[in-house]
Amino acid sequence: MKKKNIISFIFLLLANILQAQIGTWKDYMSYTEVQQIVKGGNKLYVRADSSIYDYNLNDQSITTHSRAKDLNDVTIVKIRWNKVSKRLLIAYDNGNMDILESNGNVINMADLYNKENAIDKSIVNIIMYDEKAYVCTGFGVMNIDTKKAVINESYILNKTITHLYVQNDVMYAKTSDNKILQVSMKSNMIDPSNWTDATDYKEEWFQEDTSDFDEYMPLVSTLKPGGPKNNNFFSLHFNRGKLYSVPGMYMVSYMADRPGCIQVFDGNNWQIYEDPTDNNPDLKQYYYELDCITTTSSGSERVFAGGKSGLFEFIDGRFVKHHTINNSTLTSPFGDNKIYVVIQGITFDSQGTLWCLNSMANNNIHTLDANNNWNDCNVYLKENSNINLRHPFFDSRGLLWFVNDNWLSSALHCYQPETGGIKTINSFYNQDGSSLNINTGVHCVLEDNDHNIWIGTVAGPLMLPADEINSSNPVFTQVKIPRNDGTNYADYLLNNIDINAMAMDGAGRLWMGTANNGVYLINNDKMTQLQHFTTANSPLLSDYIYDIAVNPTSGVVYISTEKGLCSYHSDATTPNEDMDKDNVWAYPNPVEPHYTGLITITGLSYNADVKICTANGAIINQGRSNGGIYQWDGCDSKGKRVASGVYMVQTAKSDGSKGTVCKIAVVN
Repeated sequence: MKKKNIISFIFLLLANILQAQIGTWKDYMSYTEVQQIVKGGNKLYVRADSSIYDYNLNDQSITTHSRAKDLNDVTIVKIRWNKVSKRLLIAYDNGNMDILESNGNVINMADLYNKENAIDKSIVNIIMYDEKAYVCTGFGVMNIDTKKAVINESYILNKTITHLYVQNDVMYAKTSDNKILQVSMKSNMIDPSNWTDATDYKEEWFQEDTSDFDEYMPLVSTLKPGGPKNNNFFSLHFNRGKLYSVPGMYMVSYMADRPGCIQVFDGNNWQIYEDPTDNNPDLKQYYYELDCITTTSSGSERVFAGGKSGLFEFIDGRFVKHHTINNSTLTSPFGDNKIYVVIQGITFDSQGTLWCLNSMANNNIHTLDANNNWNDCNVYLKENSNINLRHPFFDSRGLLWFVNDNWLSSALHCYQPETGGIKTINSFYNQDGSSLNINTGVHCVLEDNDHNIWIGTVAGPLMLPADEINSSNPVFTQVKIPRNDGTNYADYLLNNIDINAMAMDGAGRLWMGTANNGVYLINNDKMTQLQHFTTANSPLLSDYIYDIAVNPTSGVVYISTEKGLCSYHSDATTPNEDMDKDNVWAYPNPVEPHYTGLITITGLSYNADVKICTANGAIINQGRSNGGIYQWDGCDSKGKRVASGVYMVQTAKSDGSKGTVCKIAVVN
């Protein structure tokens, strides 16, 4: 096979893979910590890390189940198999339930979850009796017909029931305060007066049945369903073709106390970095609550992670050094207390120097050069503006931007490395002269393709125009969206939506993650809302977003949430500088009769002009690329499917200079 044909074959193979992924969701659930094993037919159902997979005892195959694949929720608290209906009941932490049939079909039972009245929807336990499931809840008991997948009755006892047992048509219920109730199953069980104190019972009736767990755990412990080590994802960083993550959550949840862990995903496999405490037990008191991570762009894979207790350095996945007060210029707000050497923002500059934001310290900016020399930049941010310094990055001007994300006094900071000057912005005004009360939350910052600076705040996204950056009293823009209702009124873009995270994709579009409002995608005109993903309309794991990172090559958008990590395969990639016949191609090609999806042209330059023409030169479709991608629905300008034939894709760069031509064959 000729080299050119081999390259074309590889491109076609990659194209088919990418086409299948665009517009789809994935989640990355952990299955490490086994919590429950239930045997059902020829399968073992394993609940691990509040997720689930099944193992086929006959063919040894493993099938994972998740929200992005087939389930309707995320955090599983209990599973039970019904031998009569041959179905698995799956209960979630919010009262939602799924029934998983042996053939893999899933039936959602959201009656309890959807109830609006103020009852405790938590599900504590489940027992099976004939074809029925009796579900212990925070308000009493539910009687479910697993064959019909309906709730027969609810027994409102206004007590949390933890265990149930049935003996001679009498149901015994144990409450959270260790009382035992009984009721005849032949009576009206809905009437709470029929549930009386029990006198004749055995304590062993209320012990958890662990027989399947005990029997099959030796086998299950050898299984490898894949996935990360845990579901604790907070800060994300994409570089070198990999997604790097740390769990947080210092200054976010004081009760989280998450152990340190670095999880790296290359698109197919997970790598878990060496735990420094394995060979250094003394580090156990420091290696937790890691809030930030960054890596060099070339050479050895040198990775740094910072958090509550200093900076941890790794090379090629192996722990190298703990940087703290006795071996660096970093300081603690409490003298020689190494527990609090708070590093919540780190980034590399183009020269390979690491920049560290040292929160709550006397000096807040430090550098570590490529020769491992530390330097204190002698910057002290006063007036509570240094409590939670996060999200540093160097803009196109060489300025270092970062935020102080703290409810006492949020601020936007800009540091000039050449002069050592620092500008702090903690009073915010928009273009209408209105003072914006966002001192309780400036969460994140980035630069767009037009060199404007964006911040995500409790009041929504704000833009600092490029020509306002050097102003002594900068004015922020709240982008106005016309209502188009016949009036001159407009609304501010995502007004009062709390923006936790922002990222820009290859098309210059802004992805914005929120606190309890999901993810928004804003077009590169910075005005048009293209998408709003929530748990109600997508497989997003949670509406509370911690961070977002984009793979510029594939267009995959990674989203860390309070319930784990998921991704969305977007239709935008990083554009090429130039377009030629070797890097611009279309897929699928040929377009066969059964194919009704979008046809993708990839390898384009930014905002490229694309025209799709017939063989005689008539234009039937035209538009601009999303980053490096343009998609065509296979229809002409009137929306009619085009006839069989060869169609020419003519491209030009945004400045009008000529691009290249590729061909698409359509077969009907």
